[in-house]
Amino acid sequence: MIYRSRAPLRIGLAGGGTDVSPYSDEFGGAILNATISHYAHAVIEPNKDGIRLQAMDRKEEQFYNCDELLPVNGTLDLHKGVINRIQKDFGIPDKNFCLTTYVDAPAGSGLGTSSTLMVAIIGAFTEMLKLPLGEYDIAHYAYEIERKDLQLAGGKQDQYAATFGGVNFMEFYGDDKVIVNPLRIRKEYLQELENNLVLYFTSTSRESATIIKEQQKNVLQKNEKSIEAMHQLKEQARRMKEALLRGKLNEIGEILDFGFQQKRNMAHNISNNSIEKIYEAAKKSGATGGKISGAGGGGFMTFYCPLNTRYKVMETLNSFGGQVKPYQFTKSGLTTWTTQ
Repeated sequence: MIYRSRAPLRIGLAGGGTDVSPYSDEFGGAILNATISHYAHAVIEPNKDGIRLQAMDRKEEQFYNCDELLPVNGTLDLHKGVINRIQKDFGIPDKNFCLTTYVDAPAGSGLGTSSTLMVAIIGAFTEMLKLPLGEYDIAHYAYEIERKDLQLAGGKQDQYAATFGGVNFMEFYGDDKVIVNPLRIRKEYLQELENNLVLYFTSTSRESATIIKEQQKNVLQKNEKSIEAMHQLKEQARRMKEALLRGKLNEIGEILDFGFQQKRNMAHNISNNSIEKIYEAAKKSGATGGKISGAGGGGFMTFYCPLNTRYKVMETLNSFGGQVKPYQFTKSGLTTWTTQ
């Protein structure tokens, strides 16, 4: 039997960064995001010669033939982290299998690739071992493995977006409490948002951990400018929710632009000269606002382009050497299945 899973990547629309501890623990965070038709894929196939790990998009492969914990050494650590934790908590009766993964976007691109891959891998093992894990369980399990077992800096939104799917308003509190509120947005509003929201890859990736660690440090040191920016981004998420639910799409660009201005104050290197030039050029071409995806510093950017301005904005963006990426919003989150 072959066990497959896929989990969708996400676009963060508002509130980014307020899901990161210790801010979310002390003040509570709020984020609005939407999953898109780019995925992390995982496949588990039985074999006869131990554990083989393959990341086809990264061209990385490792092989182990032992019953010990797999070494976390900087190569395929997400794969190893899941296997080690599942072995500890549930047991893996037969350690002769090949785990193969592929992600539709580069690591460090700001679409939640690492956490989404973590969810997909857990999903494949849940399918194979018939683990008693629901949606909240899987998302929290992915968060614990990534943030606590592997000590990788980051927030909580990506694991929940990948598991639940759709457009969600998420709330984050202390003690790792998360509430996912699916939004019932009218079909025509969602179609207009999808049409007007342009997804652009800057052709650069970045290491988000450095930016996130500075953000965490700013909260611990009571940096008023940084904390106030996070308060404003939390309010941005509430404004975005109201605009989408009530069909006030002409306000989306302004809300995004407000968030772009605030996010700069959370930590250094969230923006840079290249990002600023792209952003200003897109606005001059007709975009009313936009944002940097994920922690910032590079990766994907999104721009809201009302009326028919998307075509001029796309032409402008492509002139910077990056690439506009087609996508659709998705309703489904993690999906798993078994085949022969």
